[in-house]
Amino acid sequence: MRVIICGAGRVGYGLAQRLAAENNSVTIVDVSADLIQNITMDLDVRGVVGYGSHPDTLVRAGVKTADMIIAVTHADEVNMVACQVAHSLFNVPVKVARVRAQSYLESQWNDLYSRENMPIDIIISPEIEIGKAILRRLNTPGAFNVVPFGDGRVQFLGVRIEEDCPIINMPIKQIPDLFSGLHAAIVGVKRDGEIFAPTPDDPLNVGDDAYFITKAEHAARLLELIGTRETKARHIVIIGGGNIGSYVAKELESVSGMRVRMIERNKEQAELTAEALTQTVILHGDGMSAEIQEEAGVSTSEMVICLTDDDKTNILSAVLAKKLGAKHTISLINELSMQDMQSELGIDMIIDPRASTVSSILRHVRRGRILDVYTLEHGGAEVMEGEVIETSPMTGKSLKDVGFSEGVAVGAVIHKGRVVLPDPDMIIRQGDRLILLAEKSTLKDVESMFRVSTEYF
Repeated sequence: MRVIICGAGRVGYGLAQRLAAENNSVTIVDVSADLIQNITMDLDVRGVVGYGSHPDTLVRAGVKTADMIIAVTHADEVNMVACQVAHSLFNVPVKVARVRAQSYLESQWNDLYSRENMPIDIIISPEIEIGKAILRRLNTPGAFNVVPFGDGRVQFLGVRIEEDCPIINMPIKQIPDLFSGLHAAIVGVKRDGEIFAPTPDDPLNVGDDAYFITKAEHAARLLELIGTRETKARHIVIIGGGNIGSYVAKELESVSGMRVRMIERNKEQAELTAEALTQTVILHGDGMSAEIQEEAGVSTSEMVICLTDDDKTNILSAVLAKKLGAKHTISLINELSMQDMQSELGIDMIIDPRASTVSSILRHVRRGRILDVYTLEHGGAEVMEGEVIETSPMTGKSLKDVGFSEGVAVGAVIHKGRVVLPDPDMIIRQGDRLILLAEKSTLKDVESMFRVSTEYF
């Protein structure tokens, strides 16, 4: 696939890295010659210096033969115009734009993105994606990561294995015997910084991060059985009143019994946020101030969510909140090296905005009938939902005969709308959906399993 990426920032770099590693032809465009030089030295990609919205720049990037353009610059308007130019002048088949300003995303303006007006095929809003991830975490206490699949019928859960967990040192193949009537498949384990798809004989160790796939209605029972007995937070403090903080607070205002307070350093932003929210208490002040945190009630809060646009502020605010007595903390952190300090800092959950955006875009880049994708551990593995069609090499075969390589673990099959725990003798039919975890080295093989005829493209 020939892909043009406009924007060589964190997201553009992450996308280029992933797509180039999978043997796609990638050209990246940016106005910064320094960024282009750095990315072309690091990765096997072409670089073009210029504005991604300018036709002549796109021509130099190879737009006439491109299969897709992904515009992820810092300016919404540049991203939107780049897609418009790619469509109107060069008929690029797939156009993806990152749009951050919430005004562009209001449902009343949906006609803006029709083919007659501004034909953008896929609009990615990082703020909304991140906000939804935080809300899922709040609704599923005990899991550090919660991602829906199968139109919400299936949940992918990340759980830290503690000393009181009843399935420690037990081969994974024996675990279902403890969970009679419960759909619970372990598809991934992170141990010593590495993520892998376990074999049936692998045990879980204390300190592992275990990744489960379960029916949505079984999630609460699963978390209770493995020893995570947290209750849903009702007293929440949000530090940072920008797009993400405002989105999360707005959604929480509709939850009965929820008490939300917000700290925002910028006075003008605090006033704007106060106008948009009706039940959230807004405090103007520095989230790194113990006095302001105390005033917000951090010492008795069940969750503090740090969502400013500065990594250091988010980290230090979370550390301070824990010191003051907050039960749990979530921090938005861009820098990868800082994310790796999570356990040392005592932060319960880290949100990586780049990973959220990359995952959103990858689901539209994958060939074949890959319906959804979620990226784990900086691309070390992916959770995928794929639909089996007539031309798939899986059709009509049993799961054990499909030939998935090591590094792939199937967690659920959706057959005629029903979620089924995978069984080696199960016959895969056209129309079935498989939800699985695949290590990085197996992604091409998995993609080929869901391949379609060349006419599809």
